[in-house]
Amino acid sequence: MKNLRALRALCVFSGFAFAAAAMPAHAQHQGMPGMDMSGSAHADAGASTEAFKAADERMMHDMSAPEYTGDADRDFVAHMIPHHQGAIEMAQAELKYGKDAQIRQLARNIIKAQHDEIAFMQRWQEKHGGK
Repeated sequence: MKNLRALRALCVFSGFAFAAAAMPAHAQHQGMPGMDMSGSAHADAGASTEAFKAADERMMHDMSAPEYTGDADRDFVAHMIPHHQGAIEMAQAELKYGKDAQIRQLARNIIKAQHDEIAFMQRWQEKHGGK
């Protein structure tokens, strides 16, 4: 529960409140009584759901992998890179399965912006002593 609160805070802090909504159902619904999303309508939602779930799980795993150093700048960058990569993977799933032209354009914009920001953060890491 503590990690979930920290992740939500990171998502809001980084301006990516939407990422909290994209967390796996089991993580979203902790502490939200009556919000059982495990019914059959979601169980057979298809390939797009599986793609989003896989991206969510990778992002959550990769965000928790870096050790905290106590240096806010380093910790922020180390945890935001996998967060941004997760956004890219979700946007790629949208491009593969989505139909709405505006949402597909949003996904393309997200991919470009997140790639640029990841590159910036990786350059920053190199300049400031690595990961």
